[in-house]
Amino acid sequence: MKNVIFSNDSILLKKHKVGIKMKLSEKIQVLRKAYGYSQEYLAEICNVSRQCISKWEADIALPNIDKLLILSKIFRISIDVLLKDDLVIDVAQEIHTCGNNAILNDRAGLYEGVLIKESIENDLVLDYLTINKVEIWKTQGDPKYWTVIFFTSINRDFPNLVSKVMISDETKGGNWFVDFKAGNIKFIVFRNKILKYTIGNSIEKQDVCEECKKMGIPYERMQWAE
Repeated sequence: MKNVIFSNDSILLKKHKVGIKMKLSEKIQVLRKAYGYSQEYLAEICNVSRQCISKWEADIALPNIDKLLILSKIFRISIDVLLKDDLVIDVAQEIHTCGNNAILNDRAGLYEGVLIKESIENDLVLDYLTINKVEIWKTQGDPKYWTVIFFTSINRDFPNLVSKVMISDETKGGNWFVDFKAGNIKFIVFRNKILKYTIGNSIEKQDVCEECKKMGIPYERMQWAE
């Protein structure tokens, strides 16, 4: 496995000289390939069509400011570096070790959401999170207090990882779930069950809610933020 440590405004560039100047269209293409994303995958994150990504990379069209902000976030690079031809992308340090502490070849802040710590069987999955805020919520049930973690995760396999540790036990509150999103895709994850829908698609959301209902989730707990 090849992992890459990214410094500010830098990325591993294969077959490119250090300090080469590029247009925005070229930078998008090089960054996308360096992260190993297809045009379809990047399009899903940016909530645009694959043809739109193709036009960006062919210098036929330009992303608007909202899309530039998304690109800046997922590629961990400033908007200045994306836009200005006279600012370059430098080669980053490359390493060949694996581990939870290495930054994987994935987009930064891929997933963002809220996790109740009491809903998981063990804490190992927390190694894959960047914890942005922690709150203590008082409940009417058992346990009396919840430890609520607001997080982001760059691990591409996070939905599968967290689905393996979600509690599904009637003696511990039944079926727990965690909700989070990646771009415009909303995830509702139970033990060994990953549900998702496109934000704004009422039909897909209704299908997910029906599945949640089968899992014993009351309607008021389906009012998750989008």
